[in-house]
Amino acid sequence: MNSKVMMSSTNHRLNNMKQLLPGFMLCSVIAAAASFVSSNHGGPKFLYALLIGIAFNFLYDNPKCIPGIEASAKKLVRIGVALLGVRIAVSDVNELGGLGVAALVGGVVLTISFGLLLAKLLKLPATLGLLSGGATGICGISAAMAISSTLPQSKDNEHYTLLTAIGVATFSTIAMVSYPLIVNFSGLTTAEAGLFLGGSIHDVAQVVGAGFMISSEVGDAATLAKMFRVAMLMPVVMFLVFFFRDARNQSAEAEGKKQPLVPGFLLVFVGLVVVNSMGLLSSEIVAVSSDISKWCLVISIAALGMKTSFEKLAKLGWRPVILFFANTTFIAGYMLMVIYLSRVTAS
Repeated sequence: MNSKVMMSSTNHRLNNMKQLLPGFMLCSVIAAAASFVSSNHGGPKFLYALLIGIAFNFLYDNPKCIPGIEASAKKLVRIGVALLGVRIAVSDVNELGGLGVAALVGGVVLTISFGLLLAKLLKLPATLGLLSGGATGICGISAAMAISSTLPQSKDNEHYTLLTAIGVATFSTIAMVSYPLIVNFSGLTTAEAGLFLGGSIHDVAQVVGAGFMISSEVGDAATLAKMFRVAMLMPVVMFLVFFFRDARNQSAEAEGKKQPLVPGFLLVFVGLVVVNSMGLLSSEIVAVSSDISKWCLVISIAALGMKTSFEKLAKLGWRPVILFFANTTFIAGYMLMVIYLSRVTAS
């Protein structure tokens, strides 16, 4: 009897894998193409994955591709976010100092609050304000995808997530090119430049690029500040999990599913941060886990792109552009103000 049950379970899993394979392979090919273009010609691979995915939107109507695309968009993002924990260690906080930690925490909280307020003033959905503020304030597309996973799932929320991903990828690239000029013009010290770049640019890759454009010392300082912002993803997502718990439960009950109290990917994230802080992870494991995380996120964003068309995004109009621009300007202005006030206080 047990052998029959096991065989039936195995066959069921194999059938599920066969159903997921076409869509997953398609998303993986798009992710590989985006990564190839980014590596050989520059530019953000997340944005390339989005745009190529949107170009293949017509394949989302193919029944053979839908299961794999859906799984890639919803499941892989959680694996990618969970594995981000290997890049964070508690010891990093000590290197930032009290002022740096306070400035970065304030930047995250205020940018999310500003995004929600501005969305209301622009008569945009609060979801878009939350996603744009969180993505700008924390770590770009990774944050947008993680925050989106805590919200009640709907077609509208998927559109807002995709729009946020496009917006933050675009403005993060602009920031990477333009902010080093601000650093040179303002005469910031190495520590100040690192805090400004790491505290205001959206995505990790763009922070690294902008920092090392100036010097390796600024690049290291900027990366450290940025990784603390990545660590802020955990408490923010945890808060949102409990805040939207009832709404997600209602959505899950309508689909006949049950939501866990705390999502498994958050527990893995926290566990990896603790293990890495104890020095139990080798540099090789950290590097491999980080690469897997990036691939999961790129494949997931490619899948999200395939689920949306430019026509649907265009219907949202010009106001989201104002929202993304204002969020980007807000956090940059905030970080410069903190640096200026610290100078005044020190003197």
